[in-house]
Amino acid sequence: MAEEVCYLSAIQLIEDYRRKQLSPVEVTRAILDRIAQYNQRLNAFCFIDGKSVMAAAAESEARWMKGEPKGLVDGVPVSIKDLVLTKGCPTLFGSKTTDPNQPWDEDAPAVARLREHGAIILGKTTTPEFGFQIVTVSPLTGITHNPWNLEKSPGGSSGGAAAAVAMGMGPLAIGTDGGGSIRIPSSWTGVYGLKPSFGRVPHYPRGAFGALSHVGPMTRKVEDAALMMTVITGPDPRDWYALPPDGRDYRLGLNEGVKGLKLAYSPDLGLGKKIRGPWGEIDYSVNPEITGLISKAVSLFSDLGAIVEPVESLELEEALRIHSTLWVVFSARRIRAFSPEQRSLLDPGFLRLAQAGESVGILDFAEALAGRETLGQKMNLFHTRYDLLLAPTFHVTAPDASNLPDELKGPPALTCPFNGTKQPAASIPCGLTSKGLPVGLQIIGPLYRDDLVLRASRAYESARGNFPLPTLARAKF
Repeated sequence: MAEEVCYLSAIQLIEDYRRKQLSPVEVTRAILDRIAQYNQRLNAFCFIDGKSVMAAAAESEARWMKGEPKGLVDGVPVSIKDLVLTKGCPTLFGSKTTDPNQPWDEDAPAVARLREHGAIILGKTTTPEFGFQIVTVSPLTGITHNPWNLEKSPGGSSGGAAAAVAMGMGPLAIGTDGGGSIRIPSSWTGVYGLKPSFGRVPHYPRGAFGALSHVGPMTRKVEDAALMMTVITGPDPRDWYALPPDGRDYRLGLNEGVKGLKLAYSPDLGLGKKIRGPWGEIDYSVNPEITGLISKAVSLFSDLGAIVEPVESLELEEALRIHSTLWVVFSARRIRAFSPEQRSLLDPGFLRLAQAGESVGILDFAEALAGRETLGQKMNLFHTRYDLLLAPTFHVTAPDASNLPDELKGPPALTCPFNGTKQPAASIPCGLTSKGLPVGLQIIGPLYRDDLVLRASRAYESARGNFPLPTLARAKF
């Protein structure tokens, strides 16, 4: 029974609290027990204060007993990525360079909104140093593992968050995405992740890759992501980039389906080939098994009444070079004031990025910014013809947990273009390979149409049916 509780959606938990069929205390206790059982093997959480968590659960239970919930997610456990400030929890950015002896008395905007709505903050999930790479390995917290195969990575940089959600260690998680860091781990662990439109979820402080970074929900159910978006999009004056608040309830219209929508489908965005750049030469050809699963998923949209058209190259190759330039410059800026002693503590991979950024000229940086504008305009025009774009989330499945191969060390070709364009994009699980590893379908929407991405995601989820539990969970569940 305790394990069943851990896999209930946030929507279901709220309903059970309302009916007094479950209590926040028993749910939180079950999830903390599950974390205690599995976290040593997964390394998904890097900080939990069980006493404070249970105190918050007791306060929530008292509110529900009086029929006076504090907000939309009162009593729902949620984890926070270790790049996002959280009151009472150290936020170390996966780095030995961060002094843990600080007050930690401030919540980032998304955390503040969740707390205002009564969410129970479980603790911090693991990330690579400053969120710089697509596997979750850091000098501070070590290696995070994938619950589908412990020898594989859950992805990064929101790898701890993805592993936690997949394994029933909390139904909701806050992740960040500067080039695919919500979508890639969602794809590799079989969960749902949404990178909202840039600025739709206020973020402060913006961190190493702030001008590219989005904050968003990672969940097992699309309805839960819509619920989270309704909460975390609340206004916050600390984010200068934040969009004007629209007060939208993202649950409304979620089940309207995709009938009549015009969708573009690209099996590789025209990038499934060898591409050379500052990162070297990488073959971005999409694994044939992934292509097959994505094609099958896309056919469901046609069955649901959408008009699906295949498209050839979107001419996005330049987006990879733009992203690479911005990425290394932002890395250099992040450690600009670091002492030699601090630099010696850095992940060697991150230090190399920063050193590359130090050699980028001001005109090259300005050209990258101008190129980003052109790219955004191109995709704005693309979406005058198509409501949504469908594509794979990544061209291969999860790599080994402890060793990122050279062929994955360049910019993630299928996800990073949409950080440059600021568009909303989600990854939803669409199947398993012959080796039992999850694959994600990417659903990309026009700028500011987060609601449409959620709506299409929900339509596909309903047609697809329940996604299986991870191998590690099935062994015990």
